[in-house]
Amino acid sequence: MAKILRKLRLAPGINEFVVDAPLIARKAEPGQFLIVIIDEKGERIPLTIADLDRESGAVTIVFLEIGKSTMELGQLEAGDEIAHISGPLGKASEIPQGETIVFVGGGVGTAAVYPIARKAKESNKVISIVGAKNKETVIWEDKMKDVSDRLIVTTDDGSYGRKGLVTEPLKELLEQGGIDRVVAIGPPIMMKFAALTTRPYGVKTVVSLNPIIVDGTGMCGACRVRVGGVTKFACVDGPEFDAHEVDFDLLLKRLATYREEEELAKRLFLERGRK
Repeated sequence: MAKILRKLRLAPGINEFVVDAPLIARKAEPGQFLIVIIDEKGERIPLTIADLDRESGAVTIVFLEIGKSTMELGQLEAGDEIAHISGPLGKASEIPQGETIVFVGGGVGTAAVYPIARKAKESNKVISIVGAKNKETVIWEDKMKDVSDRLIVTTDDGSYGRKGLVTEPLKELLEQGGIDRVVAIGPPIMMKFAALTTRPYGVKTVVSLNPIIVDGTGMCGACRVRVGGVTKFACVDGPEFDAHEVDFDLLLKRLATYREEEELAKRLFLERGRK
């Protein structure tokens, strides 16, 4: 059991949980993830480790209520307990030294990119781009500002920051030159277009993939992705990969495999009063 120490509603449908998980906090590194199971009948939910405190043993996760299981998770409050949390899983991020790195966070991907940017800031120049649908869904702006030499915020509707997609300021930075690496984390379609944006400039680009993950140890094969023409397992070979080698079309297709079942489960959950 893992107790929820603090809950914060960051935006409509976006929650931040700080949970008591000392064994995970002791070992976790930026870029890794964990798997949450709400109760004995719960689905396995993979979530990136957004922050941690080794001394107190606390781990922070941020998630969007998008389906039945994440909606159930969002109903929990501080003081409640989560049945199972396993991790840290996946490989830690590769942190270079002496580079100029652009970090791109889309939606809740901002929370996933934060610990990597914070670590990278110790020995690199960091430029961050944070994107959201609108002003009220911008998250962790202050945190990203603290770990960035420069921060750019974009919103789809222009209600905050500059109007447009994250790829627009990304292209401008690439045009100016001097960018050694780009790290993009967010919706798959955003990561795909970030990769397409950087490809003509030959800038190394890293993405953190979010396929369907079940066991998290490479045994089930549910998280397989195509990278450089080779099948990889995101949970053990990743979750970070060279964006220019990822078959995003296959990833998007596989993510839609259970779309009908997911929508049915969500609808029944809502009809039953979210209980």
